[in-house]
Amino acid sequence: MLNHLTLLKFNTPTTDTDIDDLAEALDKLPNSIVEIQMLEFGRNVVVASTSYDFAVWILCANEQTLDRCLRHTEYLAIMEKIEQLTESIVTVAFYGSDAGILRDKPPVNWVLGDDFADL
Repeated sequence: MLNHLTLLKFNTPTTDTDIDDLAEALDKLPNSIVEIQMLEFGRNVVVASTSYDFAVWILCANEQTLDRCLRHTEYLAIMEKIEQLTESIVTVAFYGSDAGILRDKPPVNWVLGDDFADL
């Protein structure tokens, strides 16, 4: 699966209402764009000098489906809103690891107290 991560640094001042409106629009996106396998977003909770304010994570099947997602009219409308609210946007798209080492292992049984020692 292809991960598409976007980090946003908001303009000053960007209000809580602005961010809530953005979140509401993002929340509706998977209902309109079938290429989105998963969408997560939220405000940063660990503030540091290198931190961004908000993250959007989209999971698509491959580069072709991500491209269709990024050109969809509803995604483009949200990007217009994002561009108005932000001073900086950083994106990266990458194929994630599939935790293949765990594929051949039996599932951990929390009830029996497995301790991961054999992983």
